[in-house]
Amino acid sequence: MNNINKPKINPLSRMPRQQRLILAIRGGAGVGKSHFISSMADAGLGKLCIFDTERKARLLRGVGQKFDALEIEKTDELPEFIEWAINGEGLEQNYGCFALDSWAAYFGAKHSEMLEAVRERTGDPLAQPSAEELAADQMILQSVLRKLCIESGKCVVIADQIAARGKEAKEDNEIGRVLPMTASGLEYFVDVMLEVSLQERDGEITRVFQVVKSNSPAFEVGFEMIGNIGFKDFLEYMKGEQALELAFETPAKSDIPEFIEDRQPISIVPQTMTVEDLVKKAEANGFKKADIVTGAKIYHNQSNIYHLSDEQILDLDRRMTARIAKTPTTIKEEKTDKRAKAA
Repeated sequence: MNNINKPKINPLSRMPRQQRLILAIRGGAGVGKSHFISSMADAGLGKLCIFDTERKARLLRGVGQKFDALEIEKTDELPEFIEWAINGEGLEQNYGCFALDSWAAYFGAKHSEMLEAVRERTGDPLAQPSAEELAADQMILQSVLRKLCIESGKCVVIADQIAARGKEAKEDNEIGRVLPMTASGLEYFVDVMLEVSLQERDGEITRVFQVVKSNSPAFEVGFEMIGNIGFKDFLEYMKGEQALELAFETPAKSDIPEFIEDRQPISIVPQTMTVEDLVKKAEANGFKKADIVTGAKIYHNQSNIYHLSDEQILDLDRRMTARIAKTPTTIKEEKTDKRAKAA
């Protein structure tokens, strides 16, 4: 009932008009994920807002000055904070980009709550959730990613952690579950997934950013950037390689209105027929004025045809038209014969 007066969206107004990049960056502790996130503040996208589930953003240079970092003290606060930033009072802050540091902290905490509930319900301290429970858990948690990555309409970076090497493969092979990354659903919402690590290159330890998943034609799987790389470097590379002619800074102009205007149905006013018109039509088809008078008396109990209403005139016209259609030639011939005899 509340949507009766809601404006109707014009689907053509939702054609892409502005480019953006949604990255997930995965890596072990201490490889520089948070530093990479803070580099968004220098990418020319506007003010950065970091949702800090690990409460470590306080260690980053520029916090509270170059960018905002909102500490998530309780896990359930994250959806509320994101809603505040993209749809609520936080709109006044004019945030130009967002980051979540980290997804693993949020996903792990919520997943642990579900696991604890399963074990409490079953009474088994080693119980594991069923496939259906894992799927339901994933759908609930993905709502956070959907709001941040899709509804915000901004560039986004999400940090995720990689556990010890070999653990994921072991769980996949021996337990038969999907990889933790897939279980979280993170890769479904990002354009490019990076894996950052510290490696020895040319005799020096340096950061290596490697693309491990990609939906963007600008970044092939296996593509690498090496060194002190920031978010702006990926934007610049994307601008040079991207086929779409869409600007990052300001959306392209569009002449298509966002909403479809309600069009009132055109009411066609029926043409009014006068008594004179009715008499002319009757005589043109072999009838007399007297026939009109007779019809007015029979069908409308009106002896004076000039007192007929518009509706009554139209009714007599319909009746006469129907009779003409039935025997158009016969009636005309009879009328003509009677006039010839009278003459």
